[in-house]
Amino acid sequence: MQASENSNDDFLFIDDSDEEEILAFGSDETWQVLIVDDDPEIHSVTQLALSDLIVLGRRLEYLHAYSGKDACQLIKDHKDIVLVLLDVVMETDDAGLNVVKYIRETLQRKDIRIVLRTGQPGYAPEESVIKEYDINDYKTKTELTRRKLVTTVFAAIRSFQQIATVNENRLGLETIVSGATELSSQHSLPTYSQEVLSQLKTLINEDISAVFCARGQGIIDNIDDLSFYILAQIGFDDSLVNQKLEMLENEQANKQVKACFLQQKHQYLDDSLNLYVAKGDYRSVIHVILSSPLTEIQTQLLNVFLSGVAVGYENVHLFQKLTNAAYKDWLTNLPNRLEFVRLLDQFAQSEQENQVAALIDINHFSDINDALGQDIGNKLLTAVGQRMQSIYSDCQFARVGADVFGIIGPADCLTPEKLMALFHQPFKAGEQHLPINACFGFCTKEHAQSSGVQVLNQINIALNIAKKNPLDHFSYYHPDIEDQMQWRLNMISQLRKDFGNNCLELWYQPQLSLSTGKVIGAEALLRWRTADGTYISPAVFIPLAEYSGLIIEIGDWVINQACKQLQTMENDFPDISISVNVSIPQFRQDNFVDNVINTITRHKIRPNKLELEITENILMDEPQIIIDTLTKLKAQGISIALDDFGTGFSSLSYLQKLPLDRLKIDRAFVTDIDKEGQSIIAETIIILGQKMKLKVIAEGIEEIEQEKRLIELGCDEVQGFYYAKPMPASDFINFLPQQR
Repeated sequence: MQASENSNDDFLFIDDSDEEEILAFGSDETWQVLIVDDDPEIHSVTQLALSDLIVLGRRLEYLHAYSGKDACQLIKDHKDIVLVLLDVVMETDDAGLNVVKYIRETLQRKDIRIVLRTGQPGYAPEESVIKEYDINDYKTKTELTRRKLVTTVFAAIRSFQQIATVNENRLGLETIVSGATELSSQHSLPTYSQEVLSQLKTLINEDISAVFCARGQGIIDNIDDLSFYILAQIGFDDSLVNQKLEMLENEQANKQVKACFLQQKHQYLDDSLNLYVAKGDYRSVIHVILSSPLTEIQTQLLNVFLSGVAVGYENVHLFQKLTNAAYKDWLTNLPNRLEFVRLLDQFAQSEQENQVAALIDINHFSDINDALGQDIGNKLLTAVGQRMQSIYSDCQFARVGADVFGIIGPADCLTPEKLMALFHQPFKAGEQHLPINACFGFCTKEHAQSSGVQVLNQINIALNIAKKNPLDHFSYYHPDIEDQMQWRLNMISQLRKDFGNNCLELWYQPQLSLSTGKVIGAEALLRWRTADGTYISPAVFIPLAEYSGLIIEIGDWVINQACKQLQTMENDFPDISISVNVSIPQFRQDNFVDNVINTITRHKIRPNKLELEITENILMDEPQIIIDTLTKLKAQGISIALDDFGTGFSSLSYLQKLPLDRLKIDRAFVTDIDKEGQSIIAETIIILGQKMKLKVIAEGIEEIEQEKRLIELGCDEVQGFYYAKPMPASDFINFLPQQR
């Protein structure tokens, strides 16, 4: 439709000079206004009418379209259009309305303001259409005096700005809300600080450089001064993190951060910001370098954002404290057992093959605590931890037990020799300089299982083996070790079950007098017969019983069975005694003496008919306790024998203190006793027994020549296969009459 065809267009923008014009001093910024009309004259007069208009400090910038199709393309290409002055009827009767639909529905632009204009009132859109498509105003061209056009444009642009402000606030708040969720998921101070800076950049919506600063003491590991340190950065270099603020080499930034911290309030400058973050006892400053000043809305949003940051800053510190309590050792400040398991998880799942994990157990640490006090003990542990860290800076450490440290690192560094070297020099603990040593258990990456808990168990297995090794003091885990342990556990379980089911038996090996050839007693020997009828050697199951603690119950049962057998033989064989072996765990019982006496009393046997055999190994363990216990038993009339004499390393001074009745020569000194020069030790024991007025019995006699030589040496008694093998109780009873 051309202007000449519109009879009413002549009245468009008639003079309205009596009205006050809306003009103001503006800036270089503009509002983009799109004029859409198929009449070029309308473009000219509209632009002329608005040529001097300044709205909210900005001039108008015009774009022109002469059809609905062109208008749609321009709006798509120009994102800054704020107002469309739109003719309704152009190439089609509804071309203008189609442009409205395109703006609102296709482009989803809800902010652009639309003023419909028509030169033909009959083409006016329905009221429902105006409401449906959010049309800002509708005017016929004859209504639009210059004053009214200016007022319409001014109102439309102000409406656009209000919508834009609301949208900016909404988007800013959405950023803050969504960011708060992300911040709340950060549980370490470095990641929290870095996330704050990232969200700050998103909120300001421009390129910035920033550092998150706080005093170092109590914030950064191994830092104990009050200088400002950089916890996180954006726009600078990562090497600045955990360094002093001075490393930024920006004197202005240093001054501003310190001033902000002391004044305890934000500083908003045109080229920088200093944001004071404080909650509870936790304070920090964010220094931001701006490329342009903040808008009022940005400042308002920033204040809201910082309120959440302050709360989160306190929370992350509190969480860090909880984490330290849960995963750090309070004494040495090293990771604790829980954290070490997590480190072992990483070790197990790492692709690095040349790695090893180890445990270090300080020997006899309890003696230091008992002798010098716990305070010295604590200082010693701290000194050990510090020395390890100073020497093995590329390793990970933990304190996993009272006197046990964990370490993970390269296999070529963590060798037994190098770890032992840690303990070559004494450790300073207070005024003390303490020489100590340790045991070491290792697990290489090759043999490590898939989880930290499993690896810790593997190293513990190796450590336990190392602690039992008096020479090397270290051991590497190998799968065979665990197989052996599993076998041991299965055997212990079966032993416990069979003992409860009365599968253990007491057999007896006769003991004879060399002078008369008669049986004077028997040694009670334990036998384990399994469900399938096979026997397991005592050399196998006795150590298992001692290891598991079952030996105490078994030992009590053996003494009871021996006394019961003596009671059975009392009438027919009153001179026969029975000798029973006693283990170290039995002696450690407080009620051991009372139990033995009560058993004798209950079975009504003469005390001297029961003989308790001990070995030199028992005597070496805790000699005074053994001597005191044996003295009490001897006072009750119970006989005492020292078994395997000469095979141990006990002091002869202890031998004088023991209330003994018999010495027993070990089979090792009897095997070749008939050969020239091989009877010296046996002869010495016999002479010693005679001097101490003790009976001497030799075991392991298998040949007549051995017996003859023992007779020549003056030995009193013997036992061995030459006379009889161990036999069940019923066979022993049948054996005795044959020897009379």
